[in-house]
Amino acid sequence: MAVLPVKQRVVWTLTPSTTVGRAINAASERLQEAGIDTARLDAQVILAHVLGVGRSWLFAHFDQTLTGDEAEDYTNMIARRMAFEPVAYLVGRKEFYGIDLAVDRRVLVPRPETELLVDAVLEHVAEFGDRLTIADIGAGSGAIALAIAANAPEVTLYAIDVSADALAVAKVNVLAHDMRGQVTLLQGDLLAPLTMPVDVIVANLPYVAYPDFCTLAPDVRVYEPRLALEAGPQGLDVITRLVHQVPACLNPGGLVALEIGYDQAHAVVKLIERALPYAYEIDVRKDYQGHDRVVTFRL
Repeated sequence: MAVLPVKQRVVWTLTPSTTVGRAINAASERLQEAGIDTARLDAQVILAHVLGVGRSWLFAHFDQTLTGDEAEDYTNMIARRMAFEPVAYLVGRKEFYGIDLAVDRRVLVPRPETELLVDAVLEHVAEFGDRLTIADIGAGSGAIALAIAANAPEVTLYAIDVSADALAVAKVNVLAHDMRGQVTLLQGDLLAPLTMPVDVIVANLPYVAYPDFCTLAPDVRVYEPRLALEAGPQGLDVITRLVHQVPACLNPGGLVALEIGYDQAHAVVKLIERALPYAYEIDVRKDYQGHDRVVTFRL
């Protein structure tokens, strides 16, 4: 699906004298007409970004008028959102586990369900102590590694991604948030960059089956990096390769935490049981919608 240039997508305009309240109302209507479920919230977040203010500021300044430049910028950004470009890419930010991350089209937009991976790792850290070494595979924006580092100040983390573009975004976030220098960025395929075993492997790898890719929502299918999404006929190609690499890279008693597709739990558990018959404490965790989302196990 081709993404049209911004100028071709602009189907409405705002006058410079439009107030904040009217701009939000007009934008909300257009977004609803385009099929955006979160129309009013998106209209508010985008306008707050354009004005350089917090969203709460808008509610106290509904009668303030927009300048010509502000009206034009808002018009263009709403037009892009009408074409389903993710709000996170429009504003260049996304909050994850309480951390305000820089994001763009080189990385996936961090999602709430991925926070379950962080929870699983932090529970392991709480049980076995802070002085652990952790590998975050498929690091993307660095969201998982930075969230763990912020809540476990003694751990050492390696954030690994095959994409140099993704690591460029992660570097921005590491420089902004890794105040204790816990996170090291490494480029390479899965566990290959590791030079010694680690205590935890956490991974949000591609898991969309090739036949399902075309059914994804347009904000994902058109804009987010396919390399970080699609993984073969069953969506398990990359996870399978990682599972087979685990024994050489995980210390005894170590934890593996994997994000999976909502319908992949049975297949992933069977994969682990076949490839790693000595794995134990295999567990499946559900996300906030009650879907299977994370598989954990230990060796």
